[in-house]
Amino acid sequence: MIDLYFWPTPNGQKIPIMLEECGLDYRVKPVNMLRGEQFKPSFLKINPNNKIPAIVDHEGPGGEPFALFESGAILQYLAEKTGRFLPRERRARYTVLQWLTFQVANVGPMFGQCGHFLGYAPRKIPYAIDRYRNETLRLYGVMDRRLKQVEYLAGPYSIADMATWPWMRVRWLHRIELGEFPNVQRWYEAIAARPAVQRAMEVLAKSEKIGNPDAKAREALFGRSQLTQKRRPTGVGKRPSVSQQTGRRADKAKG
Repeated sequence: MIDLYFWPTPNGQKIPIMLEECGLDYRVKPVNMLRGEQFKPSFLKINPNNKIPAIVDHEGPGGEPFALFESGAILQYLAEKTGRFLPRERRARYTVLQWLTFQVANVGPMFGQCGHFLGYAPRKIPYAIDRYRNETLRLYGVMDRRLKQVEYLAGPYSIADMATWPWMRVRWLHRIELGEFPNVQRWYEAIAARPAVQRAMEVLAKSEKIGNPDAKAREALFGRSQLTQKRRPTGVGKRPSVSQQTGRRADKAKG
């Protein structure tokens, strides 16, 4: 059983996609980042960087519980655990890792900043909006040219696609018209049609809130309170007492 510490954001949604694609049993442990639950001591024991997603695999290496944070690391771990969506052949493997790193180092940070200055910042800063939206458009162009050559980012469907797709789902926040990038649109629609992806998008769907934060959310996400957190030891001790959601993940047969 895997505990998934989660809130419905593009970074968070990568992991339930992978868990659903692999048919792994998991329990959702909500971490409401809009209300500062990422700073709870129980969660900081799992991720000292106070971000979602994170997991605890209760059947980790050596049969012992294993905590892991950072979405790219989690995707690679789950791929190696299951032998799926990350090829063993060296050339194909590094092609996947190349495009996974492209998402982690480029798509996530740049789309995130674009969305921040368009949908979260308390005042509009034209330079910042232009800077990050132009970079977002450039990255869409990179992907569109790549996807003209191949079906998915690394060729076959892989963890690189799972990492990237959720960021296109909030393209409205970045003022992107998908029709301007026909190869990205084809790719996006193919992934959206996958049953595992559709199930993953149902996880805490009613709690999803993108843009226009209230005062509490703004402070929890961007305020100085995150600078005052005491240092906490890492590692997994007692099972964290975060409220959990169970659904198909834990108590329904795999389809």
